[in-house]
Amino acid sequence: MHLEKCTWNSYAWYREKCPWVSCRKKKELIKPKGQYLVQETDINEKIMKQIPWLLVLFLLISCTSEDESFIQPQPQPKEGARMLLIGNSFFRPYAQKLDVMALDAGFENHNSTLVFRGGDNGRPINFWNDATSKEHQLIKATLDEGDIAYFGMTPGHDADDPIEGHRAWIEYALQKNPNIVVFIAIPPIDFPKDWGQRAQEYGFDSIQELYTYFVNDHVHTIMVDGLRAEFPGTKIFTIPTGWTTVNLAQMQQDNQLLDEITLFGPKQTSIFTDEKGHQGEIVKVTGGLLWLSSLYDVDLSTHNYTTGFQTDLHEIAQQIAAHHDSNYKQ
Repeated sequence: MHLEKCTWNSYAWYREKCPWVSCRKKKELIKPKGQYLVQETDINEKIMKQIPWLLVLFLLISCTSEDESFIQPQPQPKEGARMLLIGNSFFRPYAQKLDVMALDAGFENHNSTLVFRGGDNGRPINFWNDATSKEHQLIKATLDEGDIAYFGMTPGHDADDPIEGHRAWIEYALQKNPNIVVFIAIPPIDFPKDWGQRAQEYGFDSIQELYTYFVNDHVHTIMVDGLRAEFPGTKIFTIPTGWTTVNLAQMQQDNQLLDEITLFGPKQTSIFTDEKGHQGEIVKVTGGLLWLSSLYDVDLSTHNYTTGFQTDLHEIAQQIAAHHDSNYKQ
């Protein structure tokens, strides 16, 4: 109940002197010794009784709104893929990095079967011809289980028929995996100390020109186009992993790396670990990011995987992916 004090002369005077009391209200006048008090008993009194409940409701709505604004959206789980990856030492490091990076990026159920042998023994044709080897049996057993989404191989081959081994494995894979996607990971030219001489022998001025020729004219035109013609219902694409080696080696020579990296030396601090051109850690990580982008379409510009290097390896891998021929991307 709300009481307002007012001196009484007349009701008109009261209306003039006490404007805060609405004319829409019912009034009761109480006269205590020459003064009148106005007692409000209208509908506002009922509203006042409801104020505590209204306040509670308002606070609940306000708190709910604020809480929702501070709730961070939970990352949605991303479906991983089952893969069969076969190759050699210029293939294996990236497959291993992919396993770690895919899970780190939230691709649940990412699963890969890795089958490796060194040198030419890791080529598809060698895996196929060595029918009694445990690696051959493992590849077939994995394909026989079905549900393989990706089948990755190297471009290594015999000169007489560049796609003989790839053809044989794809034909076998399709029996139980009709929707399988095939990719070829293209390694760099080996023996980096001889890159300049090798380029000149093929009529090029630099290793960049020679590798471009190897990727476009040899792997893409001869191998991938040939396989696509034989398997028109199967998606076949490439990952130009070798550009990670070529680009990082050039950046090292141009003093553009933000890390203390030598051209040859220990794995953690070099581009190459031996004369053959096996990869240092900085190359392996960059190549792994390129595989992650190529296989899972991860945006490397926003990806936050910790590489362990000051140099922006995400940017290097992203640029390689961006410049790769779109006709040979996934």
